[in-house]
Amino acid sequence: MMTRARTALAVAGAVLLAGGCTVANSGSAAGADTLQIVLPEEPPTLEPCDASLTATGRVVRSNITEPLAEREPETGKLEPKLATGWRQTSPTTWRFTLREGVTFHDGTAFDAKDAAFSVSRTLDSGIECNVDGYVFGDSEVTAKAADGSTLEVTTGKPDPILPLRLSFVEMVPTGTDTGSRVREPVGTGPYRIDTWNQGINLRLARYAGYWGKAPDYAAALYTWRAEGSVRAAMISSGEADIAVGLAPADGAGDHAVEYPNNETSYLRMDAGKPPLDDLRVRRAVNYAIDRKGLVASVFAGLGKPAGQLVPDGVTGYDPDIRAWPHSMKRARALIGEARADGVPVDTKITIIGRNGIYPKAAEAMEAVQHGLREAGLNVEVKMLDVNAWTEYLLRPFPEDAGPTLLQAQHGNQAGDAAFTMEQIYGSKGAQSSYGTPGLDRRIARAERAAGRDRQERFAEALAHQGEEVVRDAVLAHMKGIIALAPRVSYQPNPASGDEMRLAAVHPAD
Repeated sequence: MMTRARTALAVAGAVLLAGGCTVANSGSAAGADTLQIVLPEEPPTLEPCDASLTATGRVVRSNITEPLAEREPETGKLEPKLATGWRQTSPTTWRFTLREGVTFHDGTAFDAKDAAFSVSRTLDSGIECNVDGYVFGDSEVTAKAADGSTLEVTTGKPDPILPLRLSFVEMVPTGTDTGSRVREPVGTGPYRIDTWNQGINLRLARYAGYWGKAPDYAAALYTWRAEGSVRAAMISSGEADIAVGLAPADGAGDHAVEYPNNETSYLRMDAGKPPLDDLRVRRAVNYAIDRKGLVASVFAGLGKPAGQLVPDGVTGYDPDIRAWPHSMKRARALIGEARADGVPVDTKITIIGRNGIYPKAAEAMEAVQHGLREAGLNVEVKMLDVNAWTEYLLRPFPEDAGPTLLQAQHGNQAGDAAFTMEQIYGSKGAQSSYGTPGLDRRIARAERAAGRDRQERFAEALAHQGEEVVRDAVLAHMKGIIALAPRVSYQPNPASGDEMRLAAVHPAD
């Protein structure tokens, strides 16, 4: 989760039938060579340049389409994919050597013209790709084919992590529409789109001309059910092999596998509006939240109290930044000091929550509300569905909302704090409600740095935000649950919730 938007779509109702426990329209007639996966929601599109969105990316990335390079979730290393190597030839220029013998699903050969086209379509076509804003921000990037197997990419200013950014650009052929999103893309991945029965299922078939090792399963069948208990039941009944996005209460039992899912839950404060514009009040909010109790009870242990928005394994993570301790005494004292100085601490603060952002989302915000009220603040909870909630997530924010605390979740898929700091904490960030010149300078210095210096500068920026700015109340680094049928073998990793590589799933021994 960067914080990624999830689109709510109407899906066919799932009916549990007595005796056989069959879920209607589940595609359970699929053969043994078909991998069956049940998702919480149908992908709104399979547009490759929106593959950083969870609902799209978990189907598209490295299954249908592929990038030039891939970050391995377990190691954090950037590995070759459609590019076999890359090098920086000047402070603003990179050259990528492309893999030969690669074809698209329509049989055409992949070359540097396709790669340059894919970069341009993602960043400059006017489609407003999610990858453009999330990964590249306001960066100036141009790409051209130096020859058939060499791509040259130039940036407006030095960018030490350009290959990492380009790992989010999925390769498509030059004939792909540049005027609008495509629903069913042509890619180079191990699977091609076979059939998409909207509202029912999506079937991928193994691509016979794939350049790499063929995956074990001849096909993959995706279905979607909004209810976690239904997804878990489909594993128990043998109607699905993998179910994602489950909660402990969904009843997956011995089929459930917990894993760190890259997501960090937090509350974004409107630090420019009273009473949240007073640093003492923002610190009081942090002291008043019982993170250990929240993780143990509401999150059912699926998390770890956190004090920074990036988890371990991301460049910039600082192990010395601890979760705020729970101290109602300190919270009340700070609120009392602010009140004595004329800060309007009785002003109503609204917690803007999002239904379904994680299991028991409403209960989590009610627990936070209880703590803040006990500290002396006037707090109400307003739970919204995703579309209404998104209006508060992204600029321009609603003008008449008053001071708010936004329930949010952020997943850094790329493994570098640059994909967190500018958009969430920068003064002009798309998801930022408040910034400071001092923090902006620290972010800018970190983005220009490389290697160990980059790690130290981002850690410094995160520490400054947590100690001096205090724009957020970070709650917990989260865990996810996947359910696996006995017939399959799959080891989930931090990217599994956003990018499930079908080639990594094997028949059980």
